[in-house]
Amino acid sequence: MPDLELQGVSPLSFNCEGGLILNRSTFIMQPGQALELENFEPDVGGGYKRMLGFRPFVNQIVPETNNSTEPVLMSTQFNNFVLAARGEKIFSSASSELSAALSASTAMTGSGIISVDSTTGFSSSGTIQINSEIFTYTGVTSTTFTGVTRATSSTTAAAHAVDDVVSETWTARDTGRTNAARYNFERYNFDGNEKIIVVDQVNAPTIFNTSLSATDVSDSSVAGAKHVVVFKNHMFYSGMASTPQEIVFSEPFDEDGFNTGDGAGSIKVDDTIVGLKVFRDNLFIFCENRIFKLGGSSLSDFAIVPVTRNIGCINGFTILEFAGDLVFLGPDGLRTVAGTARIGDVELGTISTNVQQLFRDNLTNAGAFVSLVIPDKTQYRIFFSKDGGSQTSTIGAICVMKGQAFEFSTMKGIRPACADTIVEAGDVRAIHGGFDGYIYRQERGNTFDGSLIKAKYRSPDLSMGDPGVRKHMQRVNINYAPESTIDADLFVRYDYESSQSTRPAAYPLDSTNVAGVYGTSSYGSAVYGGPSQPIVRKAVEGSGFAVALRVEDGADTTAPYTLKGFQLEFQVGARR
Repeated sequence: MPDLELQGVSPLSFNCEGGLILNRSTFIMQPGQALELENFEPDVGGGYKRMLGFRPFVNQIVPETNNSTEPVLMSTQFNNFVLAARGEKIFSSASSELSAALSASTAMTGSGIISVDSTTGFSSSGTIQINSEIFTYTGVTSTTFTGVTRATSSTTAAAHAVDDVVSETWTARDTGRTNAARYNFERYNFDGNEKIIVVDQVNAPTIFNTSLSATDVSDSSVAGAKHVVVFKNHMFYSGMASTPQEIVFSEPFDEDGFNTGDGAGSIKVDDTIVGLKVFRDNLFIFCENRIFKLGGSSLSDFAIVPVTRNIGCINGFTILEFAGDLVFLGPDGLRTVAGTARIGDVELGTISTNVQQLFRDNLTNAGAFVSLVIPDKTQYRIFFSKDGGSQTSTIGAICVMKGQAFEFSTMKGIRPACADTIVEAGDVRAIHGGFDGYIYRQERGNTFDGSLIKAKYRSPDLSMGDPGVRKHMQRVNINYAPESTIDADLFVRYDYESSQSTRPAAYPLDSTNVAGVYGTSSYGSAVYGGPSQPIVRKAVEGSGFAVALRVEDGADTTAPYTLKGFQLEFQVGARR
């Protein structure tokens, strides 16, 4: 027999796709798009995924050199060392993760062993920190610290879990960097030896070898460089305060050779340079109001041509290679410089049109903005960090390439002062330096350094094709993919959230309220991290001419989950 209760019930089903939309009327938005999408990210696997958190990458604070308000000016990795700049100094440390848990009761008085993923980059003996406990050790193997004494320096023995961070005390590698500002850097190999060169907008460029011995570039013409890149085996410098429109390049294979007779030289453009980036066999020169590209391979044939004389970049630290394009922050939002199939043809495109309001509201004081990419998620993140702002109030945008389209969401609660992404043997490490002096790793843990991740999703106002007819809601079926237990709330709101409309209480969305799981797993149970995607059936109350769904969490620490789609079951009522 048919279910009489459900006779006359109509369904509306949709996938969560399209991302945050701020530039369209709710009447023409697609159901799967979002009016709010905070601390969720469009997932390349489909749906909207609650973000992972961030936690310290090095447990020890980068030492201050003048005062405790100094932000971290550089955060990266080179030759397995963690490099950080703060104040007038550059420091190194090392970081790994526990491969075996430690019990608080395990005694270590000089012969203990700590197992980690790798000890590469650590000193042969010294001091390490796990959470707030400090240990000393006298030896290492490739994956263990030996001769360990725990609870040193007046700390207390505590339990430590697998994947907890293990890090080394910071070591000063370069000092006396007066008035240094945010750094740029380039890794390169001109002579069979890996090196990294750093510039800080004030002092001489500095070269570090794999032992982190520092050597300054001696030529005064590049002192105070803000940008540095390798192009066609020359080192290119720009951003010097006295010559802001000039690029100086070195001799081939010699970052400190500037003899014009040996292939060094300089190029001027008619605008202030804000960034350099090598892309598809060209050096792109981003200026405040123009963009150029440099082709050729040596002093004899270097040639510069304009890409556009109408659009510039407002923050050089936002220029990153992403999804086969160069992305940068222009005066109207995020743009790409895309090389097309025709050699020499360049196409500029705005990609943030759907969230233009978000950028328009935040573009003032953009000098402190920070960006990074997470390549395994095809994701670009830009953080609207502001001087004097707080971490909890700092927002940002996530851009994800899905197929041929870009989808967006917002972040709230991450405030980097600098950032970098390192990809090594398939391991993607997105790290950032904070205004508080610590180095953090993103995509780790389920909190923002101990603060709960407050995530919000809101659908468009759904009129089911006719805003003049009342809909009596019966059920909302939610298709989601959990990674562990979750604790979120579903809200059903009517008539554009009018104060005169019905406002039912929150419907809990957690593992204890799964009404049914259909497909490969059993009814009434949830499977985490597997192929099943539970469908939660919620009987709901209320009616209205338009219906909107909200999902909110942040009341507890939970693992990410992905909202895949919804089905609304309703009965059609009278026309108003």
